[in-house]
Parts: sequence; structure tokens; C-alpha cells
Amino acid sequence: MRADPRALRFGAAVTSLILATTLVTGSVWLLAVQAVAFALGVVWRSPYTMLFKAIVRSAPKYTEDARPPRFAQGVGLVFAVGGLAGYLAGITPLALVATAAALLAAFLNAAFGFCLGCETYLLIRRLLPAATTEVSQ
Repeated sequence: MRADPRALRFGAAVTSLILATTLVTGSVWLLAVQAVAFALGVVWRSPYTMLFKAIVRSAPKYTEDARPPRFAQGVGLVFAVGGLAGYLAGITPLALVATAAALLAAFLNAAFGFCLGCETYLLIRRLLPAATTEVSQ
């Protein structure tokens, strides 16, 4: 499956706004909405990508492999769930750090086109064959 990089950056921008608002307001519900958006991005499609495609009708100049961004959505989900756990358990530092980490990654993608989760996916893919070769020798 292929992904439109413009839609991915749009989604990262919306995610950044939601996570920044979460940090400012401390809204558990807003973080829960973002966690659902991350989960949808892992198992199906990001609602923000679908919104972008509904607004922008032009075809992208190029597309990207959808696996790295899907992995990145999974990483975002882990951080969002960690933030939710922190808020719900009353561990505010956990909530703030997890939410801020997700915000940092989303902002890097939105502002600079650097997908931290995608790069992590690619690094794991490069390291995994080397690790399995060493084990089998």
C-alpha cells in the first residue's frame, strides 16, 4: 500500500495541534481522541489522512511505502496510551512526558517532514536481518 506524503504531514500537523492542546489543558478526553486516531491509523486509515483526501483532490507527485507511517502511528499510540495511563493514575509527570514525546515526533513530521517513527521502522528493518544472521551462525 502507498501513502501520500502531503496527507501524512497534514495528519502530523493536526496531531501536533491536538497534543499541544492536550498539554495546555490537561484534557484526558482530547488525548483519548488522539489515541483513537492513532489506533485507526494502525489498523485502517488515519482520520486526518481521510480528511486531507476529502479536501485536496490533486494527485501527489510521488507516494511512499505506507508501512513506516503505519508503524509510526503505532508508536504514537503507545505514547498516547502511556499519557492516558499517567493522567488516569494521577501520575502527571508520566502523562506530560508521554504526551510531549508524541508531540515532538508529530511536530518534527509536520514542520520538517522528518518522521521519527518511520526512521525507527527503517532502522529496525536494517538491524533485524543482521541480528537474525548472527543468531543462526
